[in-house]
Amino acid sequence: MNKARMALLTACCLVGILLAGCSESASGKQPGEADQAAKTFTQGKALSQSFTDPRFADMKGVAENDQLRLFADDQTGAIAVLNKQSGDVWRSNPPGSSEDTIAAGVNKDLLSSQIKLDFYNSFGQLNSINSYTDSVLNKQINMEKLPNGLSVTYQFGKLEKTLEDMPKMMSKGRFEALNKKLDKTGQRALKIAYKENKEKTAYERNDSALNGLQLDRALKALEAAGYSEEDLKKDMEELHFSQEKTAPRIFEATITYTLDGNSLVAAVPVADIHYPEEYPVNSVSFLNFFGAGGTEENGAMLVPDGSGALINFNSGKTRYPSYQQLVYGQDNTMARTEDAAREEAVRLPVFGIIRENSAFLGIIEEGESVATINADISGRLNSYNYVYPSFNVVNKGQVTLDANGQQRSLPKFQENPMKSDFVVRYAFLNGEDASYQGMASYYKEYLINNKALPVREKTANEDNIPFYLQLDGSISDKKHFMGIPYRALETLTTFSEAKAIINQMNQLDIHNIKLKYAGWFNGGLDHKVPKSISVDGEIGGSKGLRDLAAFAAGNGVTLYPDVAFLTASTGADFDESKSASRTLRGDPAALYPLDLALNRRDINKSPSYIISPRLVGSYVDSTLKGISKFNAEGISVRDLADQLNSDYRKHNQIDRTESEEISRAAMAKLQGEKLQVMGNGGNAYALPYLSDLTNAPMGNSGFKLEDEQIPFYQMVIRGNVEYTGAPYNLSNYTNDKQYILKCLEFGSNVYFEWIYEPNYSIKDTDHNELYAVNYKLWMDKAAGMYQEVNKVLKNVRNEPITGHEKLQQGVYKTVYGNGMYVIVNYNRSQVTVDGKTIEAESYMTGGDQS
Repeated sequence: MNKARMALLTACCLVGILLAGCSESASGKQPGEADQAAKTFTQGKALSQSFTDPRFADMKGVAENDQLRLFADDQTGAIAVLNKQSGDVWRSNPPGSSEDTIAAGVNKDLLSSQIKLDFYNSFGQLNSINSYTDSVLNKQINMEKLPNGLSVTYQFGKLEKTLEDMPKMMSKGRFEALNKKLDKTGQRALKIAYKENKEKTAYERNDSALNGLQLDRALKALEAAGYSEEDLKKDMEELHFSQEKTAPRIFEATITYTLDGNSLVAAVPVADIHYPEEYPVNSVSFLNFFGAGGTEENGAMLVPDGSGALINFNSGKTRYPSYQQLVYGQDNTMARTEDAAREEAVRLPVFGIIRENSAFLGIIEEGESVATINADISGRLNSYNYVYPSFNVVNKGQVTLDANGQQRSLPKFQENPMKSDFVVRYAFLNGEDASYQGMASYYKEYLINNKALPVREKTANEDNIPFYLQLDGSISDKKHFMGIPYRALETLTTFSEAKAIINQMNQLDIHNIKLKYAGWFNGGLDHKVPKSISVDGEIGGSKGLRDLAAFAAGNGVTLYPDVAFLTASTGADFDESKSASRTLRGDPAALYPLDLALNRRDINKSPSYIISPRLVGSYVDSTLKGISKFNAEGISVRDLADQLNSDYRKHNQIDRTESEEISRAAMAKLQGEKLQVMGNGGNAYALPYLSDLTNAPMGNSGFKLEDEQIPFYQMVIRGNVEYTGAPYNLSNYTNDKQYILKCLEFGSNVYFEWIYEPNYSIKDTDHNELYAVNYKLWMDKAAGMYQEVNKVLKNVRNEPITGHEKLQQGVYKTVYGNGMYVIVNYNRSQVTVDGKTIEAESYMTGGDQS
């Protein structure tokens, strides 16, 4: 056997091993379990009717409460919800969609579907099935009433025999014996199906002739002749061949609908998603067209891009891509090495549709960490405007094999499906509440009622808004001694220098300073993992930090030492092979520095590594032990509120839903030690544990399909969590007036990041992003900006945003809880509002400012 053939056989064997192993693990079932479940599926009985309504002639009333009525069609799976108070109707599928002149083929079928599954074939390619094409048309749907709702089970695909059910070969004696049992039609079908191989004294299956009607005739002939599994086994032994049957592509999934107050709660239990082990399900989406708006309707879709954005119905922007964003951003174990996403992250697991005088807010209650929000407008695939979530079930990676210089990529699947069910609450709003303002108010109350947003108690320093300041203590830098390279700490701000900076700020009437101190322990900004805490001696050591904490407390400054728990730089204390999260390829998950010039990751530099979530709890314990002696009032968690990563370590997987629970537990432990916890980014699961938030989203990503950015995020959290956006001196703002206006519109505080040393101290280090951070260059400007923002926002300290609207292009009005309002004019020319002139890049206030 030549080397090339040996390499090919080896690769083929590896393909078989990988696919067999991965698909068994991915299903979480024994082989055949999904098939058996499919075979026992029976058509459900007709659904009994609890009440009727002439507006729903094709549906049966199945459940109701004091606010809503639920209707269902047991033939198609479609449901509808009637709001008793307003008379609004919300349907799972657009009425009249079969007449849609734009949708064709599968896109038309999807308009009648309630659930869609995307699954991988044996080559790792994605295929899709939907409840209309693959269940309803086959009459494979079963509806059952629940105490306050409905359960709908779908079977996708039909159990039909295929070519794989016919033997590859049979002996000459077997063929002749079967032939005698058949009539002339059967004999002809068998002769077409098998060709004689005189060398082997056998008949071989003629695959090229077995299509359509001929395949059906051949299968019927074998069945009529009584060819059995025992006959197949004897032929395999006699003719020395093996035959493996491919599992039929039969899938099952269930949706439950429950009425709860003013909401419909739709759930897909992950345990009820059944699939053949050869075809793992990648994602599931359901109610994709719930409440979809047609071409004649006015309205908009709410998407949670950054601070929030609206996509108007029927905008005609079909030349731009549809909207699609992962909730909580990218999982760094799934990111490609060169990825450098610069878009705003989705921080809140919500979406919605706003129509005239009616709206729904979708809240993902379970499975949000593996969800993607999708939205599109009419005119591309169909005539409707729609928004919906999809959920990952099994992820896929690629493994590259190298055989004699020939590389081949093979699919590698996640071992076990996600642990979480997928649950979405559709809350119905009407009248004045049918707006993004009403949605934000509803969601805020929902979070408070579910203890998912802190109720803030008034503390000292309430007279002035906070000034957020990050000081960077030191960074690791390359040095040389007699031509020999080594790494040492580059001091940027000592503890003594930090006190000097604060003293200058106090002299300039900058009050209520919230000081995040980064790069203070275990080797600077890119510190070693916090197995233990050792304060860097170069910036003052333990005594210096203790003195700074005492100084801060005596000067009304809250100190937040900054710690990263999810990212590790290389070092003797961190073994990436043991402690880093693994990708689906089995590699330690690495994150390379960002090259700002190329907007991509620089793989020529040393990477940091994603810490396995299983270590986070122990790192939190050691951090608490290490900082307790310094008497700091707070702690800054650099990444716990910002990142969410998996660990695909073989036989020890932690999926993203489990990782979320680990991060929650870590922040709860910090909060339980009576520390004020400052987060970064602000994912929804972190909000209950935060007192402060930096780098909160202050806009959207600017996707072309979006029509307006809105402060939805701020309307949800203001008054409960103190927040600010990115540091002004490292932001995209080139104009301090525009930054001030954004603070006033979004109710945000002022934020800077500084060092004591000159800017050139950063040059040629791994932190070129800190290009303008010397405090002397910014001190006076910061004081002026703070005083102007403070003059307005101190009147609404801890007040929520209760109203927000666009008055004209570049002009926005924000209303706060005490009645005070601010109107900002971003334009470079004056505008007139209600007979009053607002100068260019300026603002006016009104209402109650007491």
